[in-house]
Amino acid sequence: MDRLRKASFLLVFGSRVSAVVPLTPPCTAFIKVYLVNLPFSYLNSCISASCREVDLYRAAEEIEEERDRRSRAREQRGVAQEVNLLYYSEREWRGNTAKSTLIRKGYEVVAQSFQGLRRVRGDNYCALRATLFQVLCHHPPPDWLQHRDITQWPLELLGQEDLIKLWRLPLDLKEQGGFGSTTECLKYYLDLLKKKWQQAVQSCNALARQQTCEQVFQGGKLEYGLLEAVKLLMLCTAVELYSCMHRGDPVPDFSWLLFARDSSSCPRAFLTNHLSLVGFSGGLEQVEMFLLGYTLKSTIRVYRLYKAQTEEFITYYPDDHKDDWLHVSLVTEDDRHYNIPVALLDGANSQEPHGTTCTSPKKLSL
Repeated sequence: MDRLRKASFLLVFGSRVSAVVPLTPPCTAFIKVYLVNLPFSYLNSCISASCREVDLYRAAEEIEEERDRRSRAREQRGVAQEVNLLYYSEREWRGNTAKSTLIRKGYEVVAQSFQGLRRVRGDNYCALRATLFQVLCHHPPPDWLQHRDITQWPLELLGQEDLIKLWRLPLDLKEQGGFGSTTECLKYYLDLLKKKWQQAVQSCNALARQQTCEQVFQGGKLEYGLLEAVKLLMLCTAVELYSCMHRGDPVPDFSWLLFARDSSSCPRAFLTNHLSLVGFSGGLEQVEMFLLGYTLKSTIRVYRLYKAQTEEFITYYPDDHKDDWLHVSLVTEDDRHYNIPVALLDGANSQEPHGTTCTSPKKLSL
């Protein structure tokens, strides 16, 4: 009977408690009436779940410490669990200011095709992280990832102006992994990116593939190593485009913008002044979003909520393969931080929300 009373308290007042409060007779009577109307199987499952969740005989301090550990684990995740998109909008953008109203209207339009939102950790990797999470979840590996030995690319870059010597690794990836050099570290994570992508593709169903990808984005060295691997792929693409430009071969339009900046006149300057800062003191600029999409052979569709009700509300990176490349979708409130919208139905990623105008950016921030 004591066990039932304790479980009853948990059932009525929630499954998370820091202490057991004695039940007074009026409260006990109320609970008895309440429990009569519940199926026994449901009550039993609640009791079991509650007992798993909280040890009623531990000190309140121990319980609080465990909650803190779980909270820190959630905060360290690179990609959070899905929440309702409109609920998130109302919670984060309360009030009647002009900006709050505009952002909520933008979310309402996005909600025509997406029901949920995954928050992405905001540490200047967010555009890379949100894009990589989705291509691992939904896209097949690009041809170059399947048919070329990408692990040799760091050695090739090492011979081109010693580019790899300028590389900056986060979280002591090289030391923690026991790598003898930055080149060996990047080779390892390039190979791991290939294996993780192939592992995701071979999942038995969409849910299993999603769970495989979620295991990657837990905020550890695996996640950061793969993000650095994507940065390296972007540098390789930039080197290739730069060489094509100087040979007079055709290149995408954004290539000229990428190297038109005084701070990015060549691949070495691009790495030193821009790419090496991503994840540390800065994120991707618009022209670098083009490079990211081009590198992964995916069209990145961004809903720019602060541009709601304008022709710049939806932007594509790059904008010349919308019909022949698979899409990933991002949501941004300021062009600096990006989250992931979760589709209502399969195929929603190929549909435009009603009542919007889509455009490619007219100007890029150089």
